Amino acid sequence: MGLSENEIARIAVDAMVLVHRELGPGLLESSYQRCLAFELDERGLAVETEVVLPLTFKGVKLDAGYRIDLWIERKVILEVKSVEALHSIHTAQLLTYLKLTDNRLGLLVNFNEKLVRDGIKRVVNGLSEKH
Repeated sequence: MGLSENEIARIAVDAMVLVHRELGPGLLESSYQRCLAFELDERGLAVETEVVLPLTFKGVKLDAGYRIDLWIERKVILEVKSVEALHSIHTAQLLTYLKLTDNRLGLLVNFNEKLVRDGIKRVVNGLSEKH
């Protein structure tokens, strides 16, 4: 039996803090994504990056440009941002990914914060909350 979604999320948050402590704010999202994937892998988690997520329309799977930044253990989706502020469109994007994958838990992280913990948002079953 694997780790629960909440256990994976706890490990992911710890990894985010470590990555942010090392790199600080202001880098490209891809830099944080790559370092976070490396750190999660080092912690023994199965991590997939830039996962193409097709949209099914009229029974046909179409590439609509959706890419999951980090999919951890195929249970938790992590969407990485490095922006001035998180907006509702970022949450909506993560909710779409959760619906298309039938996952329940996602983490939205903005690495462009003085303290990364202030930029982490949990999204669960259509409900979002500050971490």
